[in-house]
Amino acid sequence: MLTRSFRRFLFVALGVVILTLATRLPSLLHPWAIDDEAIYSVVANEIVDGGRPYIDAVERKPPLLFWTYAAIFEATGKFNWKALHIVALMWTLATMAGLYVIGRQLFDRTTGLIAALLYSVFQPWAVWQNLAFNGELMMNLPIVWAWAIAFGRSSSRLRPKILIAGALLCAGFLLKQPAAIAAVPLGIYLLLPSYRASRGLSRATSFTHAVMLTAGFFGTLGLVTLVLWKQDILGDAFYWTIANHSSPHFFWKHGVLLTLAFVGASLPLVLGAALAFRDNNGVWAGKHAERIALFGLVIASAIGVAAGGRFYPHYYIQLIPALVLLAAPHFAQLWSTINQPRHWLLRPAVAYTWLALTVITFSISHWCGLASQRESTETGRYLSAHSAPDDRIFVWGQTSKIYLEARRRPASRYVATFPLTGYVFGGPIPGLDTRSRILPGAWNTLEQDFAKHLPAYIVDLQFDLKNALYPVRDFPILAKLLAERYQPVARTAEGMVYRASAREGVESN
Repeated sequence: MLTRSFRRFLFVALGVVILTLATRLPSLLHPWAIDDEAIYSVVANEIVDGGRPYIDAVERKPPLLFWTYAAIFEATGKFNWKALHIVALMWTLATMAGLYVIGRQLFDRTTGLIAALLYSVFQPWAVWQNLAFNGELMMNLPIVWAWAIAFGRSSSRLRPKILIAGALLCAGFLLKQPAAIAAVPLGIYLLLPSYRASRGLSRATSFTHAVMLTAGFFGTLGLVTLVLWKQDILGDAFYWTIANHSSPHFFWKHGVLLTLAFVGASLPLVLGAALAFRDNNGVWAGKHAERIALFGLVIASAIGVAAGGRFYPHYYIQLIPALVLLAAPHFAQLWSTINQPRHWLLRPAVAYTWLALTVITFSISHWCGLASQRESTETGRYLSAHSAPDDRIFVWGQTSKIYLEARRRPASRYVATFPLTGYVFGGPIPGLDTRSRILPGAWNTLEQDFAKHLPAYIVDLQFDLKNALYPVRDFPILAKLLAERYQPVARTAEGMVYRASAREGVESN
């Protein structure tokens, strides 16, 4: 028979799940891909159709992200946005479950529930783009469960599960590159004297655990490397995921503003982490190694946010697991009246109100933001209506969602045209000529792709734009192709649509 306390626990846990579902409703009801989901879906659909990432569709994320998307579409059908967003919800709940396990292992069930609640509330912070099934959301799941395994109180000194933790950390890296840095503080944790002391381990045993973590990581990486080699895309995968990420500019002003916005939006987490930082022998007594490791994860995640110098809002999602784990034990005590807060901001009534207002504010932002994205582009509708299902199209610009709205396959591997233009991610840089950043040989590759399947339609998203960064006239190969073999057929809100002049010469495959 269930005890009253356990029934209460189940009731609260169900409430956290329902809250998570309610706050993700805007994405579950959205009829299209959200933000970065668009280009990931274009690549994944090419994989479903028998193509290979980096060869048949170019994007700069690691392969496991595309394989995950492709698995979803293979199982549920291409362009199934409801299925994609249900998986994103389940992914979030699984991450919350991992946070609960860590909180329960280190403290108690209440702390675990609060950690899960805080992640549910703050993960999609502020902007609708953070509801997307993006790399940061995806990498948090294996990272959290790797840390849950490492923090577990195993009765075995050998701890073979550490190998699984290393494999999970590698999986995080194969979903989004900054996840690799999360392995560093966990490896250091296994070598800390306080880790050895709390478990009665020898230095040699502690070192063995760190070696096992490393072996799990690189063993998994070796297996994936073998798969990429077998698919003959290893070199391309390395180039696009590792080598092609230099930036000529560090957007520090944007970084300051976004960081301040994140701190303001997630202030309860920041305050909770500050309490943990000042706590030497209070809540974290006997857990010195875990406290050090979690602050190491905060630092590693902050490096991950800043590494590219672009500071997109979704980059900050990787900070949230460490912050909620540091904050949760203090809120558990404050809200249970075990410790009376010294400052009015930390009083339970104030904290509950703050969290409620945060949920409401974020939800309004998400509903309003996605409401503005519900209509497909005029270009997508035109191509869907006027092209044949087996026609290929090419979009000149960074708007990959047109391929999805038209439900047409790309005619080139460059589903976003940054390799052809040198486009700098993060925003325009006044006075910078990005043509020096064009991928060597990219235009020859484009011609080869077009020779295989000439696009039935080409969309110029830079047409007649004031201050257009990349007008077609600046790129002779494309300008000549349009002049000789295409004719304009539609002026849409997004740009100009061109159709191949000799339709019988368009190869559809």
